[in-house]
Amino acid sequence: MAFRHFGEGAYEETERAIQRLLEIKRETVRVDAGGVAEAADWDALRSPETYVGYVRGERRSDSGGAALALNRWALSGNWSMGEEAALLEAPGGSLAYRFQARDLNLVLAPPASGAPVRFDVRLDGRTPADASGLDVDESGEGAVVEPRMYQLVRQPGAVGPRLFEIAFHEAGVRAYVFTFG
Repeated sequence: MAFRHFGEGAYEETERAIQRLLEIKRETVRVDAGGVAEAADWDALRSPETYVGYVRGERRSDSGGAALALNRWALSGNWSMGEEAALLEAPGGSLAYRFQARDLNLVLAPPASGAPVRFDVRLDGRTPADASGLDVDESGEGAVVEPRMYQLVRQPGAVGPRLFEIAFHEAGVRAYVFTFG
């Protein structure tokens, strides 16, 4: 019996499939994780994993900012599109995404030189304050210092549609994929 799953989620089903292959039957493991590893809030999550590169990219919009519909995203500035990522060619470029989830994460990488790229995050045009993720301070400031997933938003309380924007101070950053929790 084959089991297939791509992306996040279906953790219990995946563990059960592994147990069947190993011919064991036990309770599934419950991980009590916090921070970036905290399980998604499936009840509030309305935004899917979204790739930025042209091979798997979808839901990109030509209109930006406030005009974005839910689960649509846009680039502003001088970006070049690669198969897996968008590369910022000049300082001052930004990404916007209208999402609905507790967490917004973005996989980013610094320039090949390894120089950090500073950024500012805004939610609905304001600093994220208590909705800042682990990689952003309350004023919305952060930096891309290594290739990895950056948690940019972690909203407390009730979740509704929000407009996320990230502006980069330096060129060379690569953006790969948005994930939500």
